[in-house]
Amino acid sequence: MIKGSCLCGDIRYATEAEPQGASMCHCGQCRRQSGGIWSSAFVPEADLTITGTVSWFAASDSAKRGFCARCGSFLFWKANDEDTISFSLGSIDGPTGQRLTKHIFVADKGDYYDIADDAPQKD
Repeated sequence: MIKGSCLCGDIRYATEAEPQGASMCHCGQCRRQSGGIWSSAFVPEADLTITGTVSWFAASDSAKRGFCARCGSFLFWKANDEDTISFSLGSIDGPTGQRLTKHIFVADKGDYYDIADDAPQKD
């Protein structure tokens, strides 16, 4: 069982599903919303239980971002045409049990850091 929450605890989530696709996103939207790289993994949406009120922001025509309106924690990313939901690895209670599988949107990464691991990189 994986459990997590926002910084203030108003939003909590849990899943018994095995998270997939642990990645670090370097896109401009994730950098602006998180202040840096956003690390996430995904599960089928039906397998994620969320308690509390998530505020959703449609950052594009293809996806929305879920966050806590009280503390501002960026917790979820959901593509409009997929049945999965991504959640922040940094919001997990305790060890994640995950290993990074890829970096995405590296063409948009900040110029203030280098990617220093061997995980595959996708533009």
